[in-house]
Amino acid sequence: MASPEPVVCTRCELHAEAVFRVEGMDCNEEVVILERRLKPLAGLEAVSADLIGQRLHVKYDAARLTTAAMVDAVGQTGMRMWLEHEEPTTGGAAAAWRWRLVLGSALAMAGGVVAGMAGAPRVSPGLYVVATLLGAVYPIRKAATALRLRTIDINVLMVIAVTGALTLGQWFEAASVVFLFAVAQWLEVRTMERARHAITALVDLSPREATVKRGAGEERVAVTAVQVGDEIVLRPGDKVPLDGIVIRGHSDVNEAPLTGESLPVDKAAGDEVYAGTMLGRGALELRVTRVVRDTRLAHIIHLVETAQASRAPVQSFVDRFARRYTPAVLLMALGVALVPFVTGAGDGAVWFYRSLVLLVIACPCALVISTPVSVVAALSAAARHGVLIKGGAHLERLAGVRVVAFDKTGTLTRGELEVVSVKADATLSARDVLRYAAAVESRSEHVIARAVVRHARAEGVDIPPVTAFTSTPGMGAQGMVDGRQVVVGNAAMMAARGITASPGPSVVVAVDGVAVGTMAVVDTPRPAASETIARLREHGIRHVVMLTGDTEQQARVLAAQVGVDAYFAGLSPADKHAHVRSLRETYGAVMTVGDGINDAAALAASDIGVAMGAAGSDVALETADVALMSDELLKLPYALRLARATLRNIRTNVAISLALKAAFLVLAVTGSATLWMAVLADTGASVIVVANALRLLRAR
Repeated sequence: MASPEPVVCTRCELHAEAVFRVEGMDCNEEVVILERRLKPLAGLEAVSADLIGQRLHVKYDAARLTTAAMVDAVGQTGMRMWLEHEEPTTGGAAAAWRWRLVLGSALAMAGGVVAGMAGAPRVSPGLYVVATLLGAVYPIRKAATALRLRTIDINVLMVIAVTGALTLGQWFEAASVVFLFAVAQWLEVRTMERARHAITALVDLSPREATVKRGAGEERVAVTAVQVGDEIVLRPGDKVPLDGIVIRGHSDVNEAPLTGESLPVDKAAGDEVYAGTMLGRGALELRVTRVVRDTRLAHIIHLVETAQASRAPVQSFVDRFARRYTPAVLLMALGVALVPFVTGAGDGAVWFYRSLVLLVIACPCALVISTPVSVVAALSAAARHGVLIKGGAHLERLAGVRVVAFDKTGTLTRGELEVVSVKADATLSARDVLRYAAAVESRSEHVIARAVVRHARAEGVDIPPVTAFTSTPGMGAQGMVDGRQVVVGNAAMMAARGITASPGPSVVVAVDGVAVGTMAVVDTPRPAASETIARLREHGIRHVVMLTGDTEQQARVLAAQVGVDAYFAGLSPADKHAHVRSLRETYGAVMTVGDGINDAAALAASDIGVAMGAAGSDVALETADVALMSDELLKLPYALRLARATLRNIRTNVAISLALKAAFLVLAVTGSATLWMAVLADTGASVIVVANALRLLRAR
């Protein structure tokens, strides 16, 4: 979420940053106009534009330049700008006048058509000229601004084309071109707005007010007025306004808007609840832990908006191409206009008209927006399903992944150990072995100890008291149970005490210096682990491996259960890093999936690093290229499928844009295209590519 006010450097109190919203910035040519108008301002240090988000990020010297001066400068271009946290300045009157002029243009043109059909040919041209002038008021103003800033945009090209049509006596042609241009621009703006509204759904998840406890009563206040430590009251069905800790109550909470998880999560005292989620049938009282601008939802929105503004490599290529395309077509138009003078043959008016058609299709708007609109649609769709992709570059790299490396604990497994077997020698029963082990482990906080105690209780085994308890970190524990010395631990623990034990088992149990039994303790795989790996292979993944610091035996058992192609056990973080680099050299682009913290080195070494369960972790959100907000592994094949669908969508959009431009270049030169046809083709291409990109919002 954007900062609520311009951020000023506290050290020097001069350098500041501000994020603006810009109304009317719908094409790359308008971005160029904004940059050329702002860059000469004294004190401006840097400016970057987000076309799809209609945002302008500005760095400036606060001692020499004010935000008001920048807003005024942008206003001179015919666009409106305001600080993102402020309400927009009123612009309804200007918009109303614009559409009144367009309506007047349509009526005058219709009058000209009726006059021609009624046998009044002298009246028609006058009405067509009136229609042209009314419809061209705003394009002329924008064209003048563009020329003043030494740039050529679609408005300049349209004004030249319409002026040329009037010069040739093409009265109806000029009027129809102006009218169609206005309607086509309206259609383009509307389709672009649909793409922009994708992120608005995230912003609207959090309510604007909260019920805060004040003394013995309750008060409805704006969420911006709630402070850390305040207590808020939530009733069944309420949306959670701020992050907090449950202090009273119990309820199921729907976290799908944040994590994409369809099943609600039970919340009780001590549990954390996030803004944007929704209560079920229960009621809760929370102690606020984060103010509105710092909530997990605000953090996610900020990351999504930043990702939307980032550029994919294919977008940079398209922009470079577009910068060369327009000058090339302008030169072609000039060449076509000069054909009769150079060759001495042909009708000058005919070739001049053809050059005007070329001018109309010289603006590459559809081509320029073909990539960013697809990226924005894909990132927004992913965020709604609990997958946070950090930007277009990461999305493009994700589409090229060929090998996946999984961390084991907490990724392919639940991270919760479970006793799967208890074996005893001839002197004791398996139940007695479990009884002795559980007695000692009941005093330990180790994850294996908790698993042993949990299993004993599940089996209905009584757990006797233990005395003289001691533990040895990394090895095991011991104590007196029923007057007998019981040692529970790994093979190293037994060897240190001179107890002979067979190698391999997770846990060995010894009584009075003799090994009497063993227990196999494993980390259970996630239910969707094997299905996820199968689906990844369906999507073209060539190799799936597991990297773990656990023992060879544990790794081998899990690898067989989930179906990975290979596994590597006993690895340090440095070993994992080296394996990831080796996998890239052998198979190609690597995606590493871990928790975003312990696997930082491996994530950094991979082409795409994916953090699991990032909803509750700031570190995971920041370190990974892709963050799964929940622990649902099946979101991985979804993300991969979405990335590849996006790349196909971008290529289709670029192909549509180039094909239409190429076709009309040929039609214009051969005289088969008219001005109004060129207008429809130009803006029609923009509408087509935006509509095609919006299909990604429905990806499941």
